[in-house]
Amino acid sequence: MSVGLLVITHDQIGRALFDTATAMIGSSPLPARTLAVSLNSVPEQITEEARELVEELNHGSGVLILTDMFGSTPSNIAASLLNHPQLMVVTGINLPMLVRVLNYPHLELAELAQKATSGGHDGIVWSSSR
Repeated sequence: MSVGLLVITHDQIGRALFDTATAMIGSSPLPARTLAVSLNSVPEQITEEARELVEELNHGSGVLILTDMFGSTPSNIAASLLNHPQLMVVTGINLPMLVRVLNYPHLELAELAQKATSGGHDGIVWSSSR
C-alpha cells in the first residue's frame, strides 16, 4: 500500500500543479486528489469534503496533505484534520515539491513528508546574472 496524497489550495493552483507534475512523470504513482478552496467557499463544508477525501485516500499507510500557504484557509483546513493518526501536512507547495513526492511513492508517510519539504526547499533557487 502507498500513502495517499491530497493537495488543498486556493482555487485551481493545486490542480494545475498536479496536472503538470503528472504530465512530466507520466502518471501519478500515488492515489491522489486535489481540493480547490475559492474565496466563496464555506470553510466548514470544505473541511468536511477534505475529511471525506482523507478517508477515501487512506488505504492504511496514511495521507500526506500539501497546501499552498501556511496560515491560509487551505492550510487551516488541513491543520484541523491533524487529529487523524495517519496524516501529515506540508505547506508551501511548489512544482519541485510535488514532483519529488511523486518520485518516491514507496516511502512511508513521515519520510514522504520529509521529501516534500526538501523538494520544496531545494526547488527554490536564486539566479542572478552577476
